[in-house]
Amino acid sequence: MTGDLLARAREGDKRALARVLSAVENDEPRAADILRELYPKTGRARIVGVTGPPGGGKSTLVNRLAGAYREQGERVAIVAVDPSSPFSGGALLGDRIRMQERALDEGLFIRSMASRGHAGGLARTTARVVNVLDAIGYSVVLVETVGVGQEEVDVVRVVDTVCLVTVPGLGDDIQAIKAGVLEIADILVVNKADRPGADETARDLAQMLTLGKLRTEWKPPILRTVAAMGEGVPDLVSAIARHAIWAGESGERDRRRRDAARSEVESLLRDGLVRRLRDRVGEDRVERAVARVADRALDPYAAVDELLED
Repeated sequence: MTGDLLARAREGDKRALARVLSAVENDEPRAADILRELYPKTGRARIVGVTGPPGGGKSTLVNRLAGAYREQGERVAIVAVDPSSPFSGGALLGDRIRMQERALDEGLFIRSMASRGHAGGLARTTARVVNVLDAIGYSVVLVETVGVGQEEVDVVRVVDTVCLVTVPGLGDDIQAIKAGVLEIADILVVNKADRPGADETARDLAQMLTLGKLRTEWKPPILRTVAAMGEGVPDLVSAIARHAIWAGESGERDRRRRDAARSEVESLLRDGLVRRLRDRVGEDRVERAVARVADRALDPYAAVDELLED
């Protein structure tokens, strides 16, 4: 059954691919078999993350990027990650609807994800979805996140190139960016650059780069785009390609992929150990310990020590 589903997905059956992704996202019993079979075929796609504060026009930019890569003959998958809920408001839904102009394109696949029901957290689930799309044969995977919180930072760690998108007039949001996302950005994009304040925004970002500590020798370029008009998109595609070449030559891509592999192995190891421990200790003992901790009759550390004593 799983083999047949994967074969149809590889042949371009989008419905079969959607079922494969649902199995992986929901950690169904067959998810491990799917990932085992596909894993040797991963590692070929270019994975590009697009993140930044809400209202930056990221979905429009992702749509334009997808179009640019399709014109180059690439098969493109878009993973739109919304950490709060699938119905976080009109903006995300509206952008997805605008993207439907490409939905009939056989060489493009769009997947929206929300964190609800994802076993092991959104970042881990995103990494697995990206691996499936990579293995199925999509040569470019665009991962779009909403917002710039810790969860988004974790999500974009699975990508090869991180594009941080902001727009003029966000003010305090520029300050909020530097807390976590600026240090993982490979390319900085000032979108809606036809608006007043674009120069100041670019200058603020440049200043932050000089003040902050770069995580690698790569200095993130600052690009200007007007995604609604398609302006600046070819420059962004070129910058992503330049970063990919640098990351390959410098060993940065291999380092990131090794970090992602370590994270996945450790995550599965934790799950496996907890599962085995629960089986050995017994659900009743765990629940009794939890109840005593909740009643303040026992502290969490003592509870764990007790459960591990056997």
